[in-house]
Amino acid sequence: MFAGKTILITGGSGSFGNAVLGRFLNTDIREIRVFSRDEKKQDEMRNALRNPKVKFYLGNGLIY
Repeated sequence: MFAGKTILITGGSGSFGNAVLGRFLNTDIREIRVFSRDEKKQDEMRNALRNPKVKFYLGNGLIY
């Protein structure tokens, strides 16, 4: 269903987002984008995963 697609996980550094990410890592999804506001958790995830398929985006989701 998601083969070759790019997906976005909002709240990706939280417990649910982290679990979803773990499920998608070993699939044929082209790119996984993790969006969250916790820079420290994102950095920890980036260092632990070291996966070029996963991209991290920092923000709070509000548009001003």
